[in-house]
Amino acid sequence: MDKLKQIEAYVSVVEKGSLAAAALEQNITPVMLGRRIDALEKRLGTKLMHRTTRHLTLTEQGTVFLDHCRRLLSELEVAEKIISEGRHKATGHLVVSAPAAFGRKHVAPHAPAFIAANPEVKISFNLTDRVVDLVREGYDISIRIGGAIDPNFVAVKLASNRRVVCGTPEYFERHGIPGTLADIASHNCLSFNLQGGQQRGWYFQQNGKPVTIKTAGNLDCNDGELLHRWVSEGLGLGWRSTWEIQSQLASGELMTVLDDFALPHYDIMAVYPQQRHLPAKVRFFIDRLKAIYAEPGYWTQN
Repeated sequence: MDKLKQIEAYVSVVEKGSLAAAALEQNITPVMLGRRIDALEKRLGTKLMHRTTRHLTLTEQGTVFLDHCRRLLSELEVAEKIISEGRHKATGHLVVSAPAAFGRKHVAPHAPAFIAANPEVKISFNLTDRVVDLVREGYDISIRIGGAIDPNFVAVKLASNRRVVCGTPEYFERHGIPGTLADIASHNCLSFNLQGGQQRGWYFQQNGKPVTIKTAGNLDCNDGELLHRWVSEGLGLGWRSTWEIQSQLASGELMTVLDDFALPHYDIMAVYPQQRHLPAKVRFFIDRLKAIYAEPGYWTQN
């Protein structure tokens, strides 16, 4: 028999003064309630109360046990309330990882408004292009762009995104427009060089299959914003995300090439460890970013 039900039955009988009154409150029969009390006393090996048809009297052990039971039930009620409120009200410390450039421009700037709407939340950001270990390093959520996701994690799409080859019109006037993946070899490719980065090559899709094309160029670095600037200055080709260059594509400052070979999906995702109950602070933050990114014109205006 459930220990908690036994304890609840005991406290209820004492507070109501009779089995009948306590049974009525719990919507069970007095006989069933009496069995719970009997089972509790048998398990404890002591008599907790003396019962007659009209009165009940606590033993000395019953009085001591009652105080502990009341405290236990009170603490359980508080714990359940905290957890229940936590599912509907964002509270606590939210620790977020995001790619450096994307985080500076499209994640961290939205934090003040989120905190204003959820004043019991504190947010810490780590903006890095390194893929962090969420569990080992203590992150609640990681914003990632493309890439494989560990099956132990949940990935929620925040916005659509593609990786495309781009350059300035002036660059293409000087060096020509590549028409095939093989043409990339004759172009100055500006690549990301952080460990696990683009020095392995740029990824495309050809004849329905993924392919990796090795690139070469006279500039590379571990900072996405600097690479973006160099591409915008006409120094070479870049393999950039559409979130980063959308406004420049709209204005004609940049143009894309080899679009027929671009990977179909390189989406912006929120990643977090699998868990039975997702904390409200994580769920609310994800929902807020999705809503912001879905606003008409967001990517061309920011």
